[in-house]
Amino acid sequence: MNKQSPKFVIADPSKVEKVDNGIKRQILGYGPDLMAVKVWFEEGAVGYEHDHLHSQVAYVESGEFEAKIDGETKLLRAGDSFYVEPNQLHGAVCKKAGVLIDIFNPVREDFLDGEE
Repeated sequence: MNKQSPKFVIADPSKVEKVDNGIKRQILGYGPDLMAVKVWFEEGAVGYEHDHLHSQVAYVESGEFEAKIDGETKLLRAGDSFYVEPNQLHGAVCKKAGVLIDIFNPVREDFLDGEE
């Protein structure tokens, strides 16, 4: 498995993958201890509650999201962000179509299946 992305990552539609109903993503760049991912959500799409061993910061590039972290829910709009500690239950519902930029530490190796 690649442990690092190319130095320059070009926005290539062929690299965008469908993740779930109304959700698609593109890996922007990564190394062993950091990963950035762009995630597009259609209105009403649900990022179901889950947890993982990674620290995560999500930046709302556009749209509106109802984010839930450890039982607390907030409505977030463009320019807002949230932080998720490792192993903390979290999810989001897209209220207005938009984009999240997710940053993970360490790299989400589970996202790299098929990246080689």
